Amino acid sequence: MTSTYGELRAQLAALTTEAFRPELAGIDRLPTAEIARIMNGEDATVPAAVADRLPQIAAAIDATAERMARGGRLVYAGAGTAGRLGVLDASECPPTFNTDPAQVVGLIAGGPAAIASAVEGAEDSRELAAADLDALGLTELDTVVGVSASGRTPYAVGAVEHARARGALTVGLSCNAGSALAAAAEHGIEVVVGPELLTGSTRLKSGTAQKLVLNMISTITMIRLGKTYGNLMVDVRASNEKLRARSRHIVALATGADEPAIEAALAATGGEVKDAILTILGEVDAATAARLLAESDGRLRAALERAAEKPGGERPGSGG
Repeated sequence: MTSTYGELRAQLAALTTEAFRPELAGIDRLPTAEIARIMNGEDATVPAAVADRLPQIAAAIDATAERMARGGRLVYAGAGTAGRLGVLDASECPPTFNTDPAQVVGLIAGGPAAIASAVEGAEDSRELAAADLDALGLTELDTVVGVSASGRTPYAVGAVEHARARGALTVGLSCNAGSALAAAAEHGIEVVVGPELLTGSTRLKSGTAQKLVLNMISTITMIRLGKTYGNLMVDVRASNEKLRARSRHIVALATGADEPAIEAALAATGGEVKDAILTILGEVDAATAARLLAESDGRLRAALERAAEKPGGERPGSGG
């Protein structure tokens, strides 16, 4: 056991994210404002580190979107902070893009209980990752993104290895160069942010970098899948008063219509923003809008082009 811990300690000591910064050894004695200034300066370096990996990020997104367009799912797999970030990103997709909860999934080592509390030994198990993926019924159309600041977490590496063996697309997101996770994945993304403000706390710059990249992966994939119209979030699910107000604002921005027309369109389409925009801009009724969107795989621009191809044939009230 001592040898195992010794080997692990040596591995961690070699990681940039685990490096000790002697110049910050007295940080606990500094005024709060000075600590905040230092921390803010550290955080400011993260976007540049992400920018250095934009080609790899874009390639991973294009590959993910291509599979998802054919019915695949996006699955994040990680432990600790990395796992929680994946769960967070996945949980935000249904209310933001009206996706099915099963379309973007976050797996965390140890299961849902690990979101709030550490689960002993879960992150060290490749077998647990394989079992979690098998429980999803993984297919070749799915994409599995392993997330790990160190790039060596067995759960994340095991998830990517198992998914790749099953023919799924694999992405490895880490914050150290030359990571086992990137090597195991078809698409390796290594955002090197350097040593942390607090040695051993990879929820800081590393966590911020991972959050930025996961935002990109899910958001740009959804743009590629037609979940937006321009930069408008037209697939928003209006589940509360704020989102209902946002829905009206988005329809107004997309169409330039007046308030009565917007209210009528949303009422006719059951509050569906895409459908409402299509009824106004495409001058079709609600039933036709729903059909055109279904024929266009939910892509509003394509549905508007279809509506334009039928001049005079399907206008509001025509029953088309």
